[in-house]
Amino acid sequence: MYRRIRDLREDHELTQTQIAKILGMSQTGYSKYETGENDIPTSILIRLSRFYNTSIDYLLGETDDPVKH
Repeated sequence: MYRRIRDLREDHELTQTQIAKILGMSQTGYSKYETGENDIPTSILIRLSRFYNTSIDYLLGETDDPVKH
């Protein structure tokens, strides 16, 4: 389910550490979101959506359209 956040991070040539710093959290904590070990809190989904300029539905795999409408 959280493969999209990894793919977006890699597409932007960012490391987990860089994204974790942007989100104000540890790399380990962020890594657990990418692996699906931990659910992503709504506040983090919103921040990732804004950072990548995409919809939360796209991040969650509910749509294949990355464009915000």
